[in-house]
Amino acid sequence: MTGVLLLNMGGPDSTEAIRPFLYNLFSDRDIIRLGPAILQKPIAWLISTMRSAHSEKMYAQIGGKSPLPLITQEQAEALEAVLRSAGGGESYRVYAGMSYWKPYIEDAVARMADDGIKDIVALSLYPQYSAATTGSAMNKFRAAADALHIRYHCIEAWYDNPMYIGALAEKIRKGMDCFSEKPVVLFSAHSLPQKLIDEGDPYLEHTLRTIEALEEEIKLEWHLSFQSRSGPVKWLGLSTEKMIEDLCEEGVKNLLVVPVSFVSDHIETLYEIDILYKGLATKLGINLKRTESLNTSPAFIAALAGMVIRHKHIL
Repeated sequence: MTGVLLLNMGGPDSTEAIRPFLYNLFSDRDIIRLGPAILQKPIAWLISTMRSAHSEKMYAQIGGKSPLPLITQEQAEALEAVLRSAGGGESYRVYAGMSYWKPYIEDAVARMADDGIKDIVALSLYPQYSAATTGSAMNKFRAAADALHIRYHCIEAWYDNPMYIGALAEKIRKGMDCFSEKPVVLFSAHSLPQKLIDEGDPYLEHTLRTIEALEEEIKLEWHLSFQSRSGPVKWLGLSTEKMIEDLCEEGVKNLLVVPVSFVSDHIETLYEIDILYKGLATKLGINLKRTESLNTSPAFIAALAGMVIRHKHIL
């Protein structure tokens, strides 16, 4: 039997989990470097303590917790069902592992070992590779799998996978149909520290490659902006807030926001886009809508299954 492990960031599953989730996030030097290594965890403790009350207010507006762990588990179950029906005699079992909250990647690998899994396909749920996201998650996975002597293959980037592009294009077409006039499309990606890009991280290039592939599917008038900045460093811009303001000055009245680096609903989509940015757009006289997240859409799950089946033969 082949095990498949879906890797994602994770999110707090209760109000009480918000501060430790933030602490785990800011403790990871792969995602953000806070001074010398020896000071990373003390600074992470300070930031998580200072930000937790504000974060609790944000999460309170989307149900008090992140839906991402549950959605990832639903993706795992849907993927397992597709693989079982399309595996050509192969047997698969699919698990979920998170970087910064339960179920942790290390615990998921240990569970796979207990279940007798000898071969693992580790699949990042970040379409565009960055050392801060996929790289960090894969480092955790590899350390856990190597310690248990499990054979594995890693799928680290699929930013232009045709089936993924098709699934995302489907959501964009559906979103565009919600407007009486053709909207401007704003791709909003998760920001990264600018230093990572300057040092050669391919995240920005991969994001642009995703958009270019979508342009071949759909004729778009589009812009790119970045959201979800946190921590005392210079971040990749232009921010989504500033882009919305600039588009207002250009006379844009209909705007479709596509969360291009997110495949599942989380605080970035449900609070930042649906509440914060939509509120800003409304004040500016812009009709802002967001595409549905891929979540467990059949086209997206089929794309994941195709990648797993193709890469299984590399093991």
